[in-house]
Amino acid sequence: MQVTISTGFQDHERRRVASLYWQAFGRKLGRSLGPDERALRFLESVLDPEFALIARSDTGDILGIAGFKTEDGTLVGGDLPDLQRIYGWWGGLWRGLLLSVIERDVTPDVLLMDGICVSEQARGFGIGSALLDVMKDEATARGKQAVRLDVIDSNPRAKALYERQGFVATSVEHTGIFETVFRFRSATRMLWHARAK
Repeated sequence: MQVTISTGFQDHERRRVASLYWQAFGRKLGRSLGPDERALRFLESVLDPEFALIARSDTGDILGIAGFKTEDGTLVGGDLPDLQRIYGWWGGLWRGLLLSVIERDVTPDVLLMDGICVSEQARGFGIGSALLDVMKDEATARGKQAVRLDVIDSNPRAKALYERQGFVATSVEHTGIFETVFRFRSATRMLWHARAK
């Protein structure tokens, strides 16, 4: 399978990117962003293509995405007014408070991954590894010293992939009382350090 990876996507591809993201993270975010159609509308409205790496087939189909976050922006942004536009005043308010629990801050020297996913039909072809390789290149090009990601305890296959890619676990955070909301018990923070040249 011939795959190319580039930064960004077109407006007509927003639904596909939102759908892939929701396919990967809907279980975790379903209780805070669901139902599905509203979640997709919200994601479509807040996706920023400047912070997306897109894997495409030779026919241009989107096979995978990897988002990142810096002090300048993130793949999946949005704020309270964005939430309230989709979910209403009260629905946006409680969702915003709930999502703030899993919000991750950035530091100037680290590129923070904001999700990675590969479509079901394209799994097993090395697309996830290729996206991670390009993510590392992106970090280096931006002068970052490391790439950081968080992987949940219910996704051991992803953690194994990150370890093969040179990411090292640095800490574990527990969800505590929010376990039933987000459907995972803990998240492992992992770092990949760029080698000094």
